[in-house]
Amino acid sequence: MTNDTKQKLEQCLCPPGNGVFTVNTAKERKEQLHQRIFGQSTNIEHLWKESLNQLPSASNAVILGIASDCGGGILRGANWGPLFLRSTLIEQYPDLTAFDMGDVRVIPHLLADKYLNDATIANCRKALYQDEASTYCVSPLSITEDVLHDFYASYPEKGIFGIGGDHSVSYPLTKAYLQAKKKQGKRAAIIHFDAHTDLLVERLGIDLCFGSWCTHILDDLHEKHHLIQVGIRSSGKPKSHWEETFGVKQHWADEVKTQGVEKTIANIFSQLENEAIDELYVSFDIDAIDDSYASATGTPEPDGLMPEEAMSILRALAAQYPITGADMMEIAPFTDSSGRGEEARDKTLTVGAEISAFLLNEMAKN
Repeated sequence: MTNDTKQKLEQCLCPPGNGVFTVNTAKERKEQLHQRIFGQSTNIEHLWKESLNQLPSASNAVILGIASDCGGGILRGANWGPLFLRSTLIEQYPDLTAFDMGDVRVIPHLLADKYLNDATIANCRKALYQDEASTYCVSPLSITEDVLHDFYASYPEKGIFGIGGDHSVSYPLTKAYLQAKKKQGKRAAIIHFDAHTDLLVERLGIDLCFGSWCTHILDDLHEKHHLIQVGIRSSGKPKSHWEETFGVKQHWADEVKTQGVEKTIANIFSQLENEAIDELYVSFDIDAIDDSYASATGTPEPDGLMPEEAMSILRALAAQYPITGADMMEIAPFTDSSGRGEEARDKTLTVGAEISAFLLNEMAKN
């Protein structure tokens, strides 16, 4: 790792769990996480920076939290996903070998630098980096993409597991991943689990958001049909519209129910066959799962995938292809649309952690 890359990580990221900028809110939960990761809850900034020296020799599965939900738009609260999911993973899967690189430093009012004027960027650079003439990005999507370009250049064998955050966060995660794979001469496909297509061109005039991020990574794929979507069921337009307009492949939730998960797996394999796919990236919106299991999210939807259906698909894919990048998005622990409070939160986190732990273990194998 070069000194410039190390300095960028230290400046643009922060310790795990600290991506939501608060003084007292969730303080005890943050301290518990730090105690488990670092063995103490004080002097964390120093310990975290020291831990970055272990990155070159650490696991190939690298966790990055992006605690941003400025790109969402229904029920907010996914910014707490990285903190809560990490805690659940540590409690329920203590043998995970993933390396935690920390959180992106998030100014919660910002999305991407291209939406900001020069004066705002300079002012935010002064706030984040104490230098208004800094060259670092200031918005979470822009910081994520910039940091990951350097990360993949330094560690082409490693993969990022992103924890969001609303699904706009997957735009920089997948874009940097796909561009890095192309430079490595590899063909990668994206497997996208979601209740929604996320294939808008823009939403209320904003092109990078939770409902449109997929549209803006299609050109980074070798072929547009290398985006395969699973679990779709909430759409104002039929499947044919999305497939014909954007060239993607979809497996709607009702198809999985009707034909069975084994047939769905066979169909996915037939789409990947003869495509010379080397590696897979899995982007998982927790609302792909039925709201009886995953209601602590901004847009819970009924009639979704059962956790075991999703796991069966993931196991089958992992048996045939290396999973070298992934993310878990849209877990909003304080969101209670079901009326079941902590029970709903814990159930959602348990499902999210099971899927995340599987993906992390697969990434660590590579």
